[in-house]
Amino acid sequence: MALEDFCSLDNSDPFWDWNLSWNTTNPDFTQCFQNTVLVWVPCFYLWIFAPIYLIYLRSHGYGYICMSLLNKAKTIVGFLLWIICWLDVFYSLWERSNGSGIPAPVHLISPTILGLTMLLATLLVQYERKKGIQSSGLMLIFWLIALLCATIVFRSKVLHAINQHPCPEPGASFLSRITFWWITSMMITGYKRPLEEKDLWSLNPDDCSNRVVPQLVHRWNSEYCCTHDPKSNKERQAVAESEILLVKNSKKTIDPSLLKALCLTFGPYFLISCFYKLIQDILMFAGPEILRLLIRFVNDSSAPTWQGYFYTVLLFMCTCAQSLILQKYFHVCFVSGMRLRTAIIGAVYRKALVINSAARRTSTVGEIVNLMSVDAQRFMDLITYINMIWSAPLQVVLALYFLWQNLGPSVLAGVAMMVLMVPINAVIAMKTKTYQVAQMKSKDSRIKIMNELFNGIKVLKLYAWELAFKDKVSQIRESELKVLKKAAYLGGVSTFTWVCAPFLVALSTFAVYVLVDERNVLDAQKAFVSLALFNILRFPLNMLPMVISSMVQASVSLKRFRVFLSHEELQEDNVEHKPVPAREFHQFIILSLNLHFLLNVCIPEKTLVAVVGHVGSGKSSLLSALLGEMDKLEGAVTVKGSVAYVPQQAWIQNSTLKNNIMFGQERREAWYQRVVEACALQPDLEMLPAGDDTEIGEKGVNLSGGQKQRVSLARAVYCDRDTYLLDDPLSAVDAHVGKHIFDRVIGPQGLLKDKTRILVTHGLSYLSQVHLILVMLDGEITEAGSYQQLMAKEGAFAELIRTYAAVEQTDDKGDNGKHVAHAGINVYRCFNIKKVEFKVCCFLIIYSFYVNRSPSDSCESNLHHNAKEAKELYKKPKNTEVGKLTEGDKASTGKVKLSTFAAYVKAIGVLLSCLSLLLMFIHHFLSLFSNYWLSKWTDDPTVNGTQPNSQMRLGVYGILGISQGVAVFVYSLSMSIGGILASRSLHQSMLFNVLRSPMSFFERTPSGNLVNRFSKEMDTIDTVIPSILKMFMGSMFNVIGSCLIILIATPLVAVVIPFFGLLYLFVQRFYVATSRQLKRLESVSRSPIYSHFNETLLGTSVIRAFGEQERFISESDQRVDHNQKAYYPSIVANRWLAIRLEFVGNCIVSSAALFAVIARENLSPGIMGLSISYALQLTASLTWLVRMSSDVETNIVAVERVREYSDTEKEAEWRHQAYNPPPRWPTDGNIEFRNFGLRYRPDLDLVIRNVTLKIDGGEKVGIVGRTGAGKSSLTLGLFRIIEAAEGHIFIDGVDIAKVGLHDLRSRVTIIPQDPLLFSGSLRMNLDPFDSYSDEDIWLALELSHLKSFVSSLPDQLSHECSEGGDNLSVGQRQLLCLARALLRKTKILVLDEATAAVDMETDNLIQSTIRSQFEGCTVLTIAHRLNTIMDYTRVLVLEKGEVVEFDSPSSLIGQRGSFYKMAKDSGLA
Repeated sequence: MALEDFCSLDNSDPFWDWNLSWNTTNPDFTQCFQNTVLVWVPCFYLWIFAPIYLIYLRSHGYGYICMSLLNKAKTIVGFLLWIICWLDVFYSLWERSNGSGIPAPVHLISPTILGLTMLLATLLVQYERKKGIQSSGLMLIFWLIALLCATIVFRSKVLHAINQHPCPEPGASFLSRITFWWITSMMITGYKRPLEEKDLWSLNPDDCSNRVVPQLVHRWNSEYCCTHDPKSNKERQAVAESEILLVKNSKKTIDPSLLKALCLTFGPYFLISCFYKLIQDILMFAGPEILRLLIRFVNDSSAPTWQGYFYTVLLFMCTCAQSLILQKYFHVCFVSGMRLRTAIIGAVYRKALVINSAARRTSTVGEIVNLMSVDAQRFMDLITYINMIWSAPLQVVLALYFLWQNLGPSVLAGVAMMVLMVPINAVIAMKTKTYQVAQMKSKDSRIKIMNELFNGIKVLKLYAWELAFKDKVSQIRESELKVLKKAAYLGGVSTFTWVCAPFLVALSTFAVYVLVDERNVLDAQKAFVSLALFNILRFPLNMLPMVISSMVQASVSLKRFRVFLSHEELQEDNVEHKPVPAREFHQFIILSLNLHFLLNVCIPEKTLVAVVGHVGSGKSSLLSALLGEMDKLEGAVTVKGSVAYVPQQAWIQNSTLKNNIMFGQERREAWYQRVVEACALQPDLEMLPAGDDTEIGEKGVNLSGGQKQRVSLARAVYCDRDTYLLDDPLSAVDAHVGKHIFDRVIGPQGLLKDKTRILVTHGLSYLSQVHLILVMLDGEITEAGSYQQLMAKEGAFAELIRTYAAVEQTDDKGDNGKHVAHAGINVYRCFNIKKVEFKVCCFLIIYSFYVNRSPSDSCESNLHHNAKEAKELYKKPKNTEVGKLTEGDKASTGKVKLSTFAAYVKAIGVLLSCLSLLLMFIHHFLSLFSNYWLSKWTDDPTVNGTQPNSQMRLGVYGILGISQGVAVFVYSLSMSIGGILASRSLHQSMLFNVLRSPMSFFERTPSGNLVNRFSKEMDTIDTVIPSILKMFMGSMFNVIGSCLIILIATPLVAVVIPFFGLLYLFVQRFYVATSRQLKRLESVSRSPIYSHFNETLLGTSVIRAFGEQERFISESDQRVDHNQKAYYPSIVANRWLAIRLEFVGNCIVSSAALFAVIARENLSPGIMGLSISYALQLTASLTWLVRMSSDVETNIVAVERVREYSDTEKEAEWRHQAYNPPPRWPTDGNIEFRNFGLRYRPDLDLVIRNVTLKIDGGEKVGIVGRTGAGKSSLTLGLFRIIEAAEGHIFIDGVDIAKVGLHDLRSRVTIIPQDPLLFSGSLRMNLDPFDSYSDEDIWLALELSHLKSFVSSLPDQLSHECSEGGDNLSVGQRQLLCLARALLRKTKILVLDEATAAVDMETDNLIQSTIRSQFEGCTVLTIAHRLNTIMDYTRVLVLEKGEVVEFDSPSSLIGQRGSFYKMAKDSGLA
């Protein structure tokens, strides 16, 4: 068993980490090292020498020493240490039995060894005393070693505690816990100044991802295994999640229950909340009972006064106890919700790393982001109120019981009314579910498009397609808002029933009570005790529909989670990984087995295999099979040793260049410098602002295509693996750089010469130096052998070479060629070749030979000089701040500005806002008046045991109630419609502002920030803010009304209400300062979760190939924990506030009761009953008001964050009103640069400088230069993606700076370096504006050599491209970009390394198409393959952003300058 497995079951605790212990300013040891070496060293020392020492003592006695105080102390300390060690063991076993996970073996074995050692040391002390030893050298050294090791461990724990900033909750007293006093220190800090990240405490261990997520994953896996049938899953086709939710299966299958897994994981802790809720529900009915006693006390003038005071004190104590228990209940619920969210995000992230490609196509990035944000939030919201499912019926039953006691059988009328409401609520719940599914489907589609839009924003801007995609997003948004509008109408009906239900129950009960028997008198005791009970009844009746609605929403989310977590995973047996045995030198064997054909390929060690073939022939699929990325139907794939993978499109992380290369490995300086030099990154490090500490933006936005590919290659080389799978890494680099990399890295003398290398390539010049060539065509291996053998066969390969290879290899490579040929002959003898169909079912077994893990020394001499230069470079001081690129979300500070509220009201509409306010006022006025009317009714005198005006009173009471319902219905509708109008306005404004932002904005802003704005923040604006505003307004009017009634009834309360009011205000402002800032910090820390997740999804194949899944999971968990660090204090702060506010509210209730007792002679029972019943409501209303006002302020932050982007820098106008170029401009295609220069950021140097040149219309100009010389930057300047820092560019005499961006970009065409497609049909990808006919599109496809491919597709032009075009090869995507250019056919065409990803034959076809179709056009080509531009009019050579040569190719070769050297490296000169 490896030490990593010994220390942690999931290998999360490494034994040694150089970055932690050596390459750092503050060294420390890993936990594994501390728990093993530092514990075992003193133990082993004592156990080794103790036997020798005991033998010595046995034969050498020096008398007997009596037991002294010191000796006793030593013995006691020794036994205590022994007991502590055993307690440590028992604690680990107790943790295991309590379901906290199985402890790692080290936590059982190390304390046991230490305990036995302490026992031995104690016994030795006594034995020495008996032998008369005064001072023992053995024991002194033992204790010194033990002290030294313990000191190191102690220092580590102190450092950990300092860095962790632990939460004070675990050490708080009982009183502090139940009153939440322990958070007061943070509240004070937040009141004095805005809170910062450093003020936040660490999460409690039980709330951390590493504790919570594995529990849910384990439960889910167990549940999944019980119900999962592998055969049925293989047969099941992938279906979109939204369809699964709506379509009912005809054949019932048992699905794994995610609900069961969640209940088993979080149920035990959550059950505590049920206990609290039960006690609180019972205490709730103490208020009406005490009110009954108080009214009886007022009516009975003979009752002693002390009884009134006793009832007042009892009321105060009951309400305080109820407050404490209720807040503990909420705390348990919110913590459960927080853990649930953590577990769900962690489970989704882990699943996303292992799902197969078919599952990836059904679950897009947008859907998965919504799962982590919106759906997880739905669960959190539900878990707070889920107990109402049983609590609400219990409250209803108890309320009805007390009502029966009060009013008798009349209460059955109320019960009948409640039963009638059930079907209405059921219908509303069902419709809500339908709308919820439809809304989530639209939301998924919108986030998916937004995600693609941000990923491909550069292409969008180059093609001037922003408006097409803006319309596409707006169209989906409108369908989303249409569903929201339907939900709003439904919400209006639902609110009407909520308000009317309790009133109708009261009305029907009172009506039956009064009308059944005219002697039934509605006195104050009956009316107001009943009213207090009806108010209690109002809450469960109101909440039950909401909880049912939330449960419906959560059930939709639950199903979405279950569908995602049930997706097919990559089969673990796709590739079998075998370790490399020591000193084993076996052959590297490929065995491919399918239904019909068997291919045996025996490759000697240290071999280089090239895979060649046309675009779409299956070269990348071959590597995918070796990585286990494709589903295996038959055969076996075995890779012996570790694997490194370089994908065709480089995957770059948003981190420093150094971290991208090291990829989580330990820093080895000498090896790092050799890798950097070999991958030709040395000059780039000199150019970058902070060297290798420069931050690289998302997807490598601030690197050129060649730089990205070389960083990707450097990462693979630095990781030093056994087998290298290289998917065309040389396509994006210049010829001379490619030659350098091949010679220094991949080739026979490169750094990887002792490794197994499979190289997919289109570079024919390298093939003579490889040991084996596999030729692929249409998924089949048609030819295989060495270069010489394939040339001798005179097959398709030989014809290709003769046609496209410019010159043969020079003589100085002759010897090497012979060696390779000889190796190739040996290889060929091992072949048993048949035509092999390489489909999904064809797989390869790879037995990689053993290699020495240390880098080869053979290159030492020729790299020594460069390494010295590199060391000099690293010694240069670096300013890492200059290297910063991305800007994380920054939390605003202070109050939310009034302008934010004003912007929201303006978005709703001022008239609609005023109307809503008026309707809310009318509703509450009618509510107050109806209760006042009831108090007057109860005070009516009785004549002959009856109340003469009871029918009139009842009629007016009923009319007032119905009027309330109508007012609240219209109010609810107006607020919801207003919210939708605001949502539409804010979304459109943000979308437009983001699309108008320049490229520099997208380079600086992580996509996670933008996705967060469009998903979570917009969801808050769509659904949360309107409902919170409704509740805030309701609470505010409730509080004002209650205070008015209490003041009218008992004017003496006016003495205490101002004092309590000021106290309330202070507590609220004190709380909001902290709460608001915590909400901002939580919102800011949420974006990095999505950024990291998005980045991970783009690089899953690389992460899996390198086996770095655990590191990325750990990084994701850390980001989630960082987010919860801000969320947890905010929920505790809510509880802190509620306890204090409810205490003040309880004081107001007690004051009202106290003054009613004092003034009982002057009070009518009706008014007193009205006053106390409103006072009982006031506590809840005040608490709710403060909470809602806080929620309004914290959630309105979403509006603030959405509006942030309106103030950011914008690019120039898309269309200039002042100047519109002529309709056919440019007519000639003349381009002139005058002293042109540009820079990427104002604080950086010019990347293009002093460029002055003129290109005539119709000229074909090649642009060449080393990677990073400024070739792509020059074209970005031509499209004004980056504005000129100096000078001008003229096209046909027009200064492009005066032309609108869309006018410019739509008149100039580019085939970009990165061929990007969007999810949608092929037709949409070619013509998003529907400007061209099908005939035009088919002609463009024919000219771009894609017609036969598209014709063979079932849906042809309607063929759906997956996200990023992943279901097409890179070469096919590049050809589609050519088809786009052919459709537009403008006078100026720019090719930015457009043929880098295609083979030589396809490249030749593309070049001939460009020559024929763009004959009269100006063509600017950035080229790595110089043979494609040798017949161009002129060639522009750039170096460090300046023009060094500009002339015809023949003239430049004659001058023997920079271009001549490049041509010579490519074999063209």
